[in-house]
Amino acid sequence: MHLVNLKDSTQQVSFKEAVKTGLGRQQGLFFVESLEPLADLDSVLALPLAERSKVILGHLIGDEFSPEQLGELIDNAFTFPAPVTQVSEHIHTLELFHGPTLAFKDFGGRFMAQCLTDISQGAPVTILTATSGDTGAAVAHAFHGIDNINVVILFPKGKISPLQEKLFTTLGGNIHTVAVDGDFDACQAMVKDAFDDEQMRNELHLNSANSINISRLLAQVCYYFEAYSQLDEQARKELVISVPSGNFGNLTAGLIAKALGLPIKRFIAATNLNDTVPRYLEEGEWSPKDTIATLSNAMDVSRPNNWPRIEAMIEKGIIDKDILTGMAIDEDCTQMAMKQLQALGYTSEPHAALAYRSLCKSLQDGETGLFLGTAHPAKFRESVENILGEPLALPQALADVAGKNSFAVEKPADYAIIKQHMFDLLKK
Repeated sequence: MHLVNLKDSTQQVSFKEAVKTGLGRQQGLFFVESLEPLADLDSVLALPLAERSKVILGHLIGDEFSPEQLGELIDNAFTFPAPVTQVSEHIHTLELFHGPTLAFKDFGGRFMAQCLTDISQGAPVTILTATSGDTGAAVAHAFHGIDNINVVILFPKGKISPLQEKLFTTLGGNIHTVAVDGDFDACQAMVKDAFDDEQMRNELHLNSANSINISRLLAQVCYYFEAYSQLDEQARKELVISVPSGNFGNLTAGLIAKALGLPIKRFIAATNLNDTVPRYLEEGEWSPKDTIATLSNAMDVSRPNNWPRIEAMIEKGIIDKDILTGMAIDEDCTQMAMKQLQALGYTSEPHAALAYRSLCKSLQDGETGLFLGTAHPAKFRESVENILGEPLALPQALADVAGKNSFAVEKPADYAIIKQHMFDLLKK
């Protein structure tokens, strides 16, 4: 697989090199220059999830892994379903929260862990990542207990749900967590600073597990095909997908699926009040504002890191900009959407609910809507119970950690302090 640094085109790497490197020079993202559609789409869609994913990822990655190697990586990563549920006559949801940490990022996190473990061959690696909620748990569980791989997770103190936090701060061992006195964008900026720091890269063997890592992104492409495969012929004809969007890796993966030939009519980039992309799509000016804390906290991102990949696809003609619209949903409408779904007999949480609301506002006659359910409602138990007025049972994965003590340490949003903390931890 041939990948180019979007900020420095002289840096061109293979898939394996991109997985090991994480972020390119000048904090550039690695991405493809072109995408070839899959042959015989109907045959691909007829396969089960894991077998279909082997075809898709083999097509994207090429021969860097043998078919047997790639098959084993996928079999070890994709061990849970992604069912489509119908919530109303013309609207469905793709439930991506049936993995071990109850969020869509289990797909990318587990595939990346499998890839990096295979590629590193026991050499020391430090995974440094920022999380606005779900990435931390998915990455922590995917890498927990793997020899010679340490994980450092930065998260905004007090800005993610307590149960989200417990899923990754209670593991210990090779999982190190830092509660940063700042927002997600501050955490993400310090991750980027670390990758620009030669001493950090060389001495700690840095890698990133955010969706800036190409392995995570490509894994997410597979569940768009899974969603489409579960819809009947009528629902497939005019399919509109609404993607709850924060750092925009999820939408990027959907657009790659479209470029591979999946016949999706259009996408909605559904955001909360952190509406940088909807404003950009409407006005043509990139003008991030200060990050606002919302009910859909995993999407509290004002400077989405994956947007350059979407821009690259548009500029290279891989996708048509006209298939993409943005829609920002405020807090009142998010709560209203949760109650509307409840009235339909479906319990949801803020992120998926605002994607549903975007569909309701945008869907046209003859179209079928699909919104992504990115996390189990119980991960946001307090807000869901307050809004819906009903108790919410905890799934076992959350019940197991609810009473555990956190190992997280608190630090200011100061790169020099974070750097010293990491050296103290990892250079003993």
